[in-house]
Amino acid sequence: MDEPVDVALVGGGIMSATLGVLLQQLEPTWRIRVVERLENLAEESSGPWNNAGTGHSALCELNYTPERPDGSIDIAQAVKVNEQFQVSRQLWSFLVQSGRLPDPASFINPTPHLSFVWGDDNVDYLRRRYEALVDHPLFAGMEYSEDPEVIAGWTPLMMADRDPAQPIAATRIDSGTDVDFGSLTRELTLSLHEHGATVELGSEVRSVKRTDAGHWRVSGKRVAGGESFSFDARFVFVGAGGYALRLLQKAKIDEIKGYGGFPVSGEFLRTTNPEVVARHQAKVYGKAAVGAPPMSVPHLDTRIVGGERSLMFGPYAGFSPRFLKTGSLFDLFTSIRWHNLLPMLQVGLRNIPLTWYLITQVLARKSTKFAELRSFVPDADPADWEKVVAGQRVQVIKKDPEKGGILQFGTEVIAAGDGTIAGLLGASPGASTAAPIMLSLLERCWPDRVEGWRPQLQEMVPSYGTQLADDPAVAWATMTRTAETLGIEAPPRDDRVRVA
Repeated sequence: MDEPVDVALVGGGIMSATLGVLLQQLEPTWRIRVVERLENLAEESSGPWNNAGTGHSALCELNYTPERPDGSIDIAQAVKVNEQFQVSRQLWSFLVQSGRLPDPASFINPTPHLSFVWGDDNVDYLRRRYEALVDHPLFAGMEYSEDPEVIAGWTPLMMADRDPAQPIAATRIDSGTDVDFGSLTRELTLSLHEHGATVELGSEVRSVKRTDAGHWRVSGKRVAGGESFSFDARFVFVGAGGYALRLLQKAKIDEIKGYGGFPVSGEFLRTTNPEVVARHQAKVYGKAAVGAPPMSVPHLDTRIVGGERSLMFGPYAGFSPRFLKTGSLFDLFTSIRWHNLLPMLQVGLRNIPLTWYLITQVLARKSTKFAELRSFVPDADPADWEKVVAGQRVQVIKKDPEKGGILQFGTEVIAAGDGTIAGLLGASPGASTAAPIMLSLLERCWPDRVEGWRPQLQEMVPSYGTQLADDPAVAWATMTRTAETLGIEAPPRDDRVRVA
């Protein structure tokens, strides 16, 4: 065997690319090897048509601001997600300024973010949400209206032929973005390669095992030809999407015990009709149906992929036992172990409404699905829209002391106690929060090096170790600076902003 590489990155998505670039900045002499099972990078969850590409910052996503029993709006999760996205923006800004990323318009573009609801109860909720967020420094510039003429100015496509008697409301923030995480992933990985990393495509990792020397042996096969490969690594990050669970299980680390996965598939409708696309320049999120998972919040998005604009509506949730879009029908079943069987059964029993919702989505007719689009676009023409199959999302199932097992919506880093192997499980907000997730991984896996790295980390992410929400002036200055570098809308200066 050759000398072990310092870092093995399993998976060619946004998480591996982000971690690799961070480590190259911190330890430029470390040998890094990226291994991706497909012939191209970012073909699974990081692909532009496999995710919403919002740049999740909770500006418009209503599932991040639930209503408490007393009627007040809980903004804690929204603030957290926004903080995380600001960290990603800071890292991208640094990489653009340092020449490691090209023209930012290749992966990020200014796109207003709107929330849109109808019905008296939902209008009342959105008004209270606006009041809870409008004075917060991370949500500066939020506007609210119940006036159909004002909303028609924000999103003419959604107001055409709408019932004038229908109660509606909307919020808008101009500093939102659209992000092509596929393009960003490819640019980051190209930069990794240019700075000395090895990148291998068409190579499926099938096993990660501890060696007698205390390293990790990474083994697999080339997709074309079936040739075997094997190499040793001092540290392994498993950023393989839904397959991360299976590989961490094969590594036999104690920390993965009790974890399972619940796969959810999805579809979108897309239009590239220039006349339709020109009437909608925004990302608009509504409210999820009762019983729907948070990742199924309906939204009508402007997407900019490869410089071309289109509109995407969805998602329509479904079920597939695959853990990847290109995975196997046996993925779910082969992930079952004695230690996660009980949590998975308990989650299944307690989430019957969710299961029923997924079944109804799978069985829904085309006319039923198109009727959901017409709730957003009343004059939508079926001839303008095509179906796009989205990426697979594997939600985390884990043990819980009180409930036995819980279904967790979000992402979670699993790391061995000695910090030599780690992986990422879960889904949304995912790609948008890659930078803060990988920073937390650095802290967990290299705790003895973090203090030495701190000056460089703060150069890359000036807010590292602090919260922007704690200082309105710093928040505004930071968001303005990154906006100027990335070519996106800066938030307005608002003297009313308060400390969270």
